[in-house]
Amino acid sequence: MTALYEATDPELCATAPQPRAQDAAEPAQQRAGRVGVVLVSHSRAVAESTAALARALAGGGVPARVAPAGGLPDGAVGTSAELVRRAAADADEGVGVVVLCDMGSAVLTVKSLLENKELQGVHIADAPFVEGAVAAVVTASAGGDLDAVLAAADDARAYRKL
Repeated sequence: MTALYEATDPELCATAPQPRAQDAAEPAQQRAGRVGVVLVSHSRAVAESTAALARALAGGGVPARVAPAGGLPDGAVGTSAELVRRAAADADEGVGVVVLCDMGSAVLTVKSLLENKELQGVHIADAPFVEGAVAAVVTASAGGDLDAVLAAADDARAYRKL
């Protein structure tokens, strides 16, 4: 919880965002060099809806890049290395990407891609899928660095509901 709080306070963030080339649809000052987040789920609907929820809860301004990689390319349930590679590239702003997985083969797919060095600057978080995604996106959107985003996702394991 501390990492999430610190990352959402711009004065406490470890590093300021680094500038990058401006996207056509987004002002550069709002999207410069933030950590990206990839959500890997067995279900396209779960990955996309979790990404939408995390973006909505990220607060004002333009949220950090969040790329869902859910299901198989044909829409069936499963995990796809191709979709994970594409999502990681889409989320990457040059300062790192944090990946959250729903379970089982999603984790194995990402670990395999990392072991085969098919993903550069990508780090897998050991965190609950929804809570970790929200914490990671909020922290990345506030300009938190890679360590802060990973810590925020990790801290989500301790969130209690009752």
